[in-house]
Amino acid sequence: MIKKQKFPYLIGSKWTAIQKTWGWQHFQVVNRQNQGQWVFAEMVASCDRNVRFWLNANQLKDRSLWQPGWQSLAEMKEIEEDEF
Repeated sequence: MIKKQKFPYLIGSKWTAIQKTWGWQHFQVVNRQNQGQWVFAEMVASCDRNVRFWLNANQLKDRSLWQPGWQSLAEMKEIEEDEF
């Protein structure tokens, strides 16, 4: 039986950080790495390709940290208002 891959559509996915991360909010996953039970995503800022870092892909599921897609400032404000 083939083992189902965690986060099969990770590479190429776009994300918006709720708070600025390394000075930016919009990122794209350019690489993934499996280490045992963990999956890591290499994130690159959409406006500055030199800004890149690795994070545990499970963090992308936390909507208080990350939103899927690139969200506008107006959309981000709506998300904040919905939380309170």
